[in-house]
Amino acid sequence: MEIFLKVLLIVFSIAVVAVVLLQKGKSAGLSGAISGGAEHLFGKTKARGMDLILQRITAVLGACFMIVAVLVAFYAK
Repeated sequence: MEIFLKVLLIVFSIAVVAVVLLQKGKSAGLSGAISGGAEHLFGKTKARGMDLILQRITAVLGACFMIVAVLVAFYAK
């Protein structure tokens, strides 16, 4: 069981990295962080299409990664 969870953890980690790298950048460097940061904070820009799908996949994979990491730590004892 422990080996299966460790392999699953590796698969989720690779998947999270791949999905994050597929996403477009959200700001234009430091100038975008200073001037355009409020737009993301207050939700003026909405993600649509592939960006929305990638955001949701990232959230699900991140949650699964954290759950499996906790399970690996629990079974390692």
